[in-house]
Amino acid sequence: MKEKLLDLLACPKCGGDILLAYVSKYEEKEIIEGVLTCKKCDHEYKVVRGAARFVDLGKIEADKAHTARNFGWQWTEFTQQDPFYDGQFLGWLKPVTPEFFEGKVVLEGGCGKGRHTKLAAEWGAKEVVGIDLGDGVRSAFALTRHLPNVHIVQCDIFKLPFKRVFDYAFSVGVLHHTPDPKGAFVSLAGKVKKGGHISAWIYGAENNEWITKYVDPVREGFTSKISQPILYQLSKLPTLGVFLTTKLVYKPANIIAKPVAKRLFYNDYLNHLGTFGWREQHNIVFDHLVAPTAYYISKEEFAEWWEAIKASDVEISWHNSNSWCGFGRIDGQNRER
Repeated sequence: MKEKLLDLLACPKCGGDILLAYVSKYEEKEIIEGVLTCKKCDHEYKVVRGAARFVDLGKIEADKAHTARNFGWQWTEFTQQDPFYDGQFLGWLKPVTPEFFEGKVVLEGGCGKGRHTKLAAEWGAKEVVGIDLGDGVRSAFALTRHLPNVHIVQCDIFKLPFKRVFDYAFSVGVLHHTPDPKGAFVSLAGKVKKGGHISAWIYGAENNEWITKYVDPVREGFTSKISQPILYQLSKLPTLGVFLTTKLVYKPANIIAKPVAKRLFYNDYLNHLGTFGWREQHNIVFDHLVAPTAYYISKEEFAEWWEAIKASDVEISWHNSNSWCGFGRIDGQNRER
């Protein structure tokens, strides 16, 4: 944790300023181990392995803890980086461009292993704070600790430990895995100052009926409940099917016979997956199977989220024919949760 993070922090219990009580390990301009305290209520929080920790997984709701453990394991195992991440990231943030990050104070709602946190920092953000509920913060910190404008914080998205100081907030593929996706979105928006912006990418209900009918029962009843190392091995079998199909059918068809490819099942998404190698496709398949909670949200419902925060200049776009991207401006009327 870098000391300048203190300027952005606020106690999630009372809203008071956060102070640095003491440091027990300092390394290369990073506080690795230490204690933070609230100036107002005296509540203490720890800095562990370089990340400020504002949550105890043993004391939060069971569904949140289950999700945090499952995804935490994933992001400590799938730590690879892929050259296609930047294009994929921008696809989820449409219409945002790399130049948009320049000079902004940015909050990422659910950073996983830190791949998007890193990109935001490299694209010129003044400060980037990546938050996550699980142990993925360890991987995120390891990936980004060399960047002077990145901070990693372990916390609950519903109880964010920050002042309302952010120019831009985004959440990619996280909100639909929370127990209340709209509530998580409103909470994130509540930390964006007047005139700032927010982006969100979520699973769409449209065109995903086959997942909710056939895949979700398996995920909810079996794959999200078994140990992650076992699922890691089991998920290689469906990954093999996806990998061969995308590489041998969808990518070639979209190159040499686009009119035919357009008629293929789930073409836009599976053609997109074909750009990735085995490791990343395994990660994606595992991600779909490990989640204890997953919501698929209609465009109509998604639009209501933006109305709830009274955003303006809202753009909602259909992504890979299976998900929704949203972008809007915060005018200051939304309230923090």
